[in-house]
Amino acid sequence: MPSGPAARDNAAMAIRTARLDELTLLQDIERAAGLCFRDIGMPEIADDEPPTLDELAACQRAGLAWVSVDGADAPGAYLIAEYVEGNLHVEQVSVRPDRARRGLGRGLLEHLAEFAVRAGAPALTLTTFTEVPWNAPYYARCGFRPLDDAGLTPGLREIRAREAAHGLDRWPRVCMRRDL
Repeated sequence: MPSGPAARDNAAMAIRTARLDELTLLQDIERAAGLCFRDIGMPEIADDEPPTLDELAACQRAGLAWVSVDGADAPGAYLIAEYVEGNLHVEQVSVRPDRARRGLGRGLLEHLAEFAVRAGAPALTLTTFTEVPWNAPYYARCGFRPLDDAGLTPGLREIRAREAAHGLDRWPRVCMRRDL
């Protein structure tokens, strides 16, 4: 069992539905989390704006926005999802840099998996960068597998097309799936 500050922090973390009054904080978490992309030569990603307040509010109203909070109920990470062809698609998961590497992202993914099972969704899906250590390699450790072009559904193809139009295909990306 881990010991030290990280273990104490994890013990105090809980996951709950995001509140409407926290949406600007979720944007702040994403902006802070995105800064590490600058260090690996992806400044455009670091400078990319998070989802709008309207987009976040739509996820929150749909019951598809969660936060990982500390003992003071302060969010340190968040996850938003959407239904895509009966599966739950991870639209975004972000962790504050000062809370990174403490299991918050994985905890949110596991929470989503449990929610998906209760909702009857057969899988989780996501899109991510292949060569960023905290992206595709991380998700593979969380049980996701890459999908080849033949495995892409129309909904995932549409998501990838929107990402390409946004310029994300400048770096290698992949769709991934975790069967539940």
